[in-house]
Amino acid sequence: MRRPSRLTLVLLYLVLIIAVFIAIYPIWFVFLAALRPGQRLLTLNLVGMFLPVEVTWENFHAILFDMPFLTWLKNSLFIATLTTVFCVSLATTGAFAFSRFQFKGRETALILLLAIQSFPGILALVPIAQILRSLGLFGTHWGLILAYSTGTLVFTTWNLKGYFDTIPIEIEEAALIDGATPLQAFLQIGLPLARPALAVTALFGFLAGWNEYIMAEVMLVGKEEMFTLPVGLTHLAQDMEIPWGLFAAGALLISVPTLLVFLSLQRYLESGLTLGGVKG
Repeated sequence: MRRPSRLTLVLLYLVLIIAVFIAIYPIWFVFLAALRPGQRLLTLNLVGMFLPVEVTWENFHAILFDMPFLTWLKNSLFIATLTTVFCVSLATTGAFAFSRFQFKGRETALILLLAIQSFPGILALVPIAQILRSLGLFGTHWGLILAYSTGTLVFTTWNLKGYFDTIPIEIEEAALIDGATPLQAFLQIGLPLARPALAVTALFGFLAGWNEYIMAEVMLVGKEEMFTLPVGLTHLAQDMEIPWGLFAAGALLISVPTLLVFLSLQRYLESGLTLGGVKG
């Protein structure tokens, strides 16, 4: 095979450097805005658009200690954590049942789940709000947890079901022959082998409770002490002024838990997404 010329390699590396710059610069731009004094999104100093010429930590100090940011953080962690627990629990049991058992209505239920996935979730906002109001959960964190958990079940159930299909059923049958109960086979064999798919499910559940804005804005309107982080940050804007520095500092702080969750699950994510995409 002929080796590429030096000019080809230079052009290739140049394209890669430009692509990396395009991918990273938006995050760097937010970081610069958070460090810039005042509430300026842009600066007339061209160097300041790429390097931290003026550095101050006042925006981080203000968002952490002058705003109820820590209260919003606690609310978001509570909602995201329980959403993750419920999502993993419900999706795992449902996907295992769809994968391992044959029952009446199985194919219809799978098709129905797939049909629900084709509609944007925002279309269900009004009926979800009415259901939660009838249950007495409208305007509460538990109502949001219920809505987020059920909203992520379609994708996570299908993904987990596809992953369980790749696990040979003979392994569980051998355990049943050795005296294990179906529940023991599920807990001690099925779940450990499905850890990559469980990691994907946990990540989607966490992101659903951490990043969602529209439903939380509708349900928690006027209840500042119950705001989640996305809702709280948007309410920092005033009628005549937008605090870009606070927005930038808050956006960076919000991304930290997501990065930590992603890094902790990273080794499982690739196989969990690819092997879960098989035909059911």
